[in-house]
Amino acid sequence: MSDSRIASSSDLGVLATLRRGVQISPQIVQGLWLTLALAVLAAAGRVVVPLAVQRTVDDGILADGGPDASRVLVMSVLAAGAIVLAGLCTAVVNIRLFRATESGLATLRVRAFRHVHDLSTLSQGSERRGALVSRVTNDVDTISMFVQWGGIMLMVSTLQLAVATVLMAVYSPVLTVVVWVCFVPLFLVVRFAQKAVGRRFTLVREKVGALLGAVSEAVVGAETVRAYGVADRTGRRIDGAVEDARRAQGRAMTLVGMVFSSGTLLANLVLSVVVVVGSYLGIGGGLTAGELIAFLFLVQLFTGPVQMATEILNELQNAVAGWRRVLAVVETPLDVTDAADDGADDEVSPRGDARVTLRGVRYRYPDGPEVLHGVDLELPARTKVAVVGQTGSGKTTIAKLVARLMDPTEGGVELDGTDLRAIPLARLRERVVLVPQEGFLFDGTVLTNAAYGLRELPAGPEAPEVRERVAAAFEALGLSDWLADLPDGMDTDVGQRGEDLSAGERQLVAVARAYLAAPDLLVLDEATSAVDPATEVRIARALDALTSGRSTITIAHRLSTAEASDLVVVVDDGHVVEVGPHARLAAAGGVYAQMHASWVAQTR
Repeated sequence: MSDSRIASSSDLGVLATLRRGVQISPQIVQGLWLTLALAVLAAAGRVVVPLAVQRTVDDGILADGGPDASRVLVMSVLAAGAIVLAGLCTAVVNIRLFRATESGLATLRVRAFRHVHDLSTLSQGSERRGALVSRVTNDVDTISMFVQWGGIMLMVSTLQLAVATVLMAVYSPVLTVVVWVCFVPLFLVVRFAQKAVGRRFTLVREKVGALLGAVSEAVVGAETVRAYGVADRTGRRIDGAVEDARRAQGRAMTLVGMVFSSGTLLANLVLSVVVVVGSYLGIGGGLTAGELIAFLFLVQLFTGPVQMATEILNELQNAVAGWRRVLAVVETPLDVTDAADDGADDEVSPRGDARVTLRGVRYRYPDGPEVLHGVDLELPARTKVAVVGQTGSGKTTIAKLVARLMDPTEGGVELDGTDLRAIPLARLRERVVLVPQEGFLFDGTVLTNAAYGLRELPAGPEAPEVRERVAAAFEALGLSDWLADLPDGMDTDVGQRGEDLSAGERQLVAVARAYLAAPDLLVLDEATSAVDPATEVRIARALDALTSGRSTITIAHRLSTAEASDLVVVVDDGHVVEVGPHARLAAAGGVYAQMHASWVAQTR
């Protein structure tokens, strides 16, 4: 089977990463040519000042016959107009870049988020939730910061560098060569330094992701932390993650500071050299005073982008590191692929009876031993099936395979004779619903959480018809009295992750949600061990109403569930060893009989 783990980072090079990023988010480069044209005007506006200074000095202040005030005024007005125009072009370029960037990165976020949901539970479990969320949020933000700030600066600076070089060559080819010769060593240093900077910023993004994962875990598990008095230990873990992130960031920024400082030092050195060489050329008649002053302005326009480029390139490495982490998520292969992507007909596996067949099913978790060994099983439609077995026997794996949260390593699972891999996921989710051991609730009300079971909500979860359907579901499940006892009935706020309700109450809402989904096949992971007796009775009554007349597979943790089932499947060490009604298996003297006898003895 393919490796389901999410890679820490893509191994693409800088240019390949940028190309791949643009392929995923093409909006980033939409209208780029117009933006570049405006950037050219912005860059051109910056070199007007040196030209105006040169003409003002030579033809105005030092004009034959004395200073020409009108000439100075005209040049000043033209320069001011060019500067204003350049400023307007820069503003428009910024706005266009901001809009294109936000549109493109929104696409990237949506695609990454959707891909995370399409990944199997194994793939999602290969990285802590906080670190995974960091890739879709924090790492994308680093890209946004670079493209919106560094992108415009890189474009304008590159154009400014080119225009400044051309004009310097017009004024003095000798001084232009001097400037470039001085900067060649810096270009060579920056080229090699960028690889080291890239590695360090990749580590920074990984450490920040680990930090967010540790913080998220501690927040979610705050009750357990308090209950066991391990706040100090948890604090030390977070402190360690903070320190790791700080050290990684410090090492990256130290290298960035060294590169940037070398650019500043060299820029000042170049300016000094130009003053000396330029003065010598001026004395010899090779340059006028205005041309030398203009050249010094152009040198500053040249050195500014060079200094800025070193910082921009460092920010580029930070953005590329974030982009690689996002791409690593987007390009993680899907273990569970959608048949609809291959053009499968939406009418495959129509609604109706749900007969489940497992044919030679084997399953091996990544880097682990095989947990199911050639399981063959036929489960009739409209039958209540209980799957029992010791912890680690493989019964939960069977449930996940039937719900297609993952696919078998070998063999196949069929629904009404059709392999699950040939059924579009949208249709499969209509027909098969898994109710986990602990019902997860979203921040909201009982109404909005139960309404998640409805496939379509054209009028929104608060619409009167939705309220009526939810109320009818609680009535059909025999939960109207419980609902009435809540502070605000269906409008009671459940809190984050449903923490304002008890575990049993959360399960009641999850059962109502499953009822509204109206599936053909229910896969239940029994969850009544941590609830009070009254809630346990409510859950049992609600489950009876939920499962009536529909195919049901229950992972039974208590054998009373098996006693009430039509069919019992006994799983032992990855093998299905017995299948049959409770009464027959209990009298057969096999594995189930021993489990049942032990359970009866414990409950007396």
